[in-house]
Amino acid sequence: MTTMPRLSRACFVAVCLWSFACATPQASTTASTARTPSAAAATVGRRLPAQSGEPGVAVGTHAAVASAEPQASAVALSVLRSGGNAVDAAVALAFALAVTHPSAGNLAGGGFMLLRTATGENVAIDYRETAPAAASRDMYLDAAGNLSNASVLGARAAGVPGTVAGLRLAHERYGKTPWAELVQPAVMLARDGHRIDAAHAQTLARAVAQMHSAGFESSARVYSNAEGKPIAEGELWQQPELAQTLSEVAADPESFYTGPLAAKLVEQMQKAGGLWSARDLAEYRALIRPALQFTYRGYEITTMPPPSAGGVVMRQILFASEQLNMAQAPYRSAQAFHLYVEATRRAYADRNSWLADPAFFDVPVRGLLDPAYITKRMSDIDPKHATPSSQVSAGSLSVKPESPETTHFSVVDEAGAAVSNTYTLNSGFGAKLVLPGTGLLLNNEMDDFACNPGKPNAYGLVQGEQNKIAPGKRMLSSMTPTVITKDGQLRAVLGTPGGPTITTTVVQIVRALLDYNVPLDVAVRAPRVHHQWLPDSVFVEPAVEPEIADGLRALGHTVAPSPMGEKFGHADCIEVDPATLGFRAVADVTRGSGGALAY
Repeated sequence: MTTMPRLSRACFVAVCLWSFACATPQASTTASTARTPSAAAATVGRRLPAQSGEPGVAVGTHAAVASAEPQASAVALSVLRSGGNAVDAAVALAFALAVTHPSAGNLAGGGFMLLRTATGENVAIDYRETAPAAASRDMYLDAAGNLSNASVLGARAAGVPGTVAGLRLAHERYGKTPWAELVQPAVMLARDGHRIDAAHAQTLARAVAQMHSAGFESSARVYSNAEGKPIAEGELWQQPELAQTLSEVAADPESFYTGPLAAKLVEQMQKAGGLWSARDLAEYRALIRPALQFTYRGYEITTMPPPSAGGVVMRQILFASEQLNMAQAPYRSAQAFHLYVEATRRAYADRNSWLADPAFFDVPVRGLLDPAYITKRMSDIDPKHATPSSQVSAGSLSVKPESPETTHFSVVDEAGAAVSNTYTLNSGFGAKLVLPGTGLLLNNEMDDFACNPGKPNAYGLVQGEQNKIAPGKRMLSSMTPTVITKDGQLRAVLGTPGGPTITTTVVQIVRALLDYNVPLDVAVRAPRVHHQWLPDSVFVEPAVEPEIADGLRALGHTVAPSPMGEKFGHADCIEVDPATLGFRAVADVTRGSGGALAY
């Protein structure tokens, strides 16, 4: 990519600070001049308005960003305004979220980045965590063969993190703004402090209580004020230890995996009873994989391959949607959701039986995506009655509560390049343990393995031997960053958190956009429905229409409240209008705070 003029570090930081002061979840700016049409423009069946006053919605003609936290979105927009590209903005945003959205933003987690360059190249970056070399198949089972809580709580729950390596790989290949300039806003947010909103104050309070309960007192203090109380709404929150760690990463990203910082991380992990070794960190590599691509209703869908299960599952559901003519059923009708659930039931049965890290298991992706196979797989769907999961595959299990983990962001720059990035600690606040002296919150991704094959994990997913724990292996994921194009032109950038609900949320947004021509903000905020094969329940958010829930029950489905107790996911997405070449960024503020910004 060609180099553009860049602000000095001082000016760059000043712009960021101005954005922090001015940004709100509904902030929106409109460019005074129109963009010249290009091949990067989207194909959309409706014109976007010139401006928006809707909460969590921003429109513009140059660039856009949507994330779960407004101050982090402001960092990304500042990068874009200063001449940075979509990858630069994504890197800065990811580091900022590690400070301002600590339940999921992270340095010690992992995820997937899907990049579409301005020239139309699709790049899938896998920076999923790996199992430490000292990990073993049955490491979380007690003498009676029962699963302990060590896979979700404490240092032994943490996989080897990939976030810093993944962001570094993306920046080396496709960024142009100096690395240190992109990390510096996060350093400032941690060192000088930032004020949190009501939603984040609530999550901090819950996390502090969980840390106290687990006996992680030093971790609880990181999220508490001088009086020992959780950081409250509007209170200035400083994280000096995290600022120091970020400063070291800004100076040298390799320091996270080799050198003094890495040595400190390993030392503290071993003191806490964790399994990371110096070799684990030094040998970690983020990977570029071939993106998974397919067509749906004349649109090109680009998403992640294994070890993400999202792309395969989405392809199976969307192919079934076409085969069964789901779009003929009225939008948000019981019949439409019935057919969707039946397809999802079968896709998740395949997910849990066939998908894993392709380096350790011969994943039959080609076979799973074969139209003839999917047609046969879906052929026994009864349009008038639910098929019990026991008839799709044996077993029926209860689900455990799902926490609001993971986070997603979307970025589009002026040249038409787009980033869809989903990364995570797994559960909200991961393992609930901060490594002393580092400010680093550990992930609990080891629970995404089949820690006890054939038994449910923390999200109720029942997985087989193909996803068992093995040293160096990447655990299966549901993360589904997605880019939609038509005739080579950008249409939308999509993604969401939500554990196993990630893929079903993305599919529901895709179908709303492409089957029913629903505006993006309406699609993102619509109440959601989820099924994952086991347990055999249709989970619904509280706002799902009673006629849908009652209609599903009449068709033989078991309908239950959302496994999170209320809402799931936080989709932060962008669409593009070919007529105006305008962007509409949507942050899912109905499910928490968020920042959608554009200019």
